[in-house]
Amino acid sequence: MKNFKSYFIIPAEPSDVFAAITNPLTIQLWTGEEAIMSTEPGSEFSMWEGSITGKNLEFESNKKLVQQWYFGDQEDVSIVTIKLHPHKHGTSVELNHTNIPDEAFDDITDGWKESYFGELEEFFSGE
Repeated sequence: MKNFKSYFIIPAEPSDVFAAITNPLTIQLWTGEEAIMSTEPGSEFSMWEGSITGKNLEFESNKKLVQQWYFGDQEDVSIVTIKLHPHKHGTSVELNHTNIPDEAFDDITDGWKESYFGELEEFFSGE
């Protein structure tokens, strides 16, 4: 198991970034895929046609999202924590993803950088 921590700058206010990662309609706008998402703790979520699935654990409006990601029969819980902080260029995002299976680590970290936050940055910068 490996952990991944990274920071990203998104050119939008924290409230807009929070909506973009928690509202299924907004998620569909920047991913191009239907998403199942709710801000109800304990609710299940699914993104990218089921490539990412899990359970929403905690929300702090416009500031924080905590999720459990599912990796098959993995016993160790994989937790994603996304914290949003105001920044002079929009929002500073602090990402911490724990207990990523070794065989999935490269795909997951590339996905965070390119597909998740890369696409989100492009969405808000209008590129």
